[in-house]
Amino acid sequence: MTGIAERATTTTSLTARQLTALRVHLVSDRERTDGVITQLIGEMDAFVSARRDTSTDDEHDPEGPTLAFERSQSEAMLSQARQHLRDIDGALLRMDEGRYGRCTSCTGEIALGRLQARPQSPLCISCAGRLR
Repeated sequence: MTGIAERATTTTSLTARQLTALRVHLVSDRERTDGVITQLIGEMDAFVSARRDTSTDDEHDPEGPTLAFERSQSEAMLSQARQHLRDIDGALLRMDEGRYGRCTSCTGEIALGRLQARPQSPLCISCAGRLR
């Protein structure tokens, strides 16, 4: 039975060394992103706790609009971080299945430069450009 790196390199021109480096980057990014999510959830919980003891009428509270904006920003950042985590998990799954480095849309090879810049990317440059 072949290893994960060997299977993946049979379907793309990625070497085992390149694949390992990309995996290390993805795992590191996953850990960092998981930490960001934990921090954002903590900040949002603290925000909710702090607001519990004050007026809930944002319209008449002098800090209301600012706090509402900050909460909205935190929610958006949390949503982005969760999506990034899903993208990373998808890339790691494709690695495990030997599909990493192939565009999920056209099945063409994703350029090494793109994978180095965005290792979680499931799409080649052409397909990513078409979907924008």
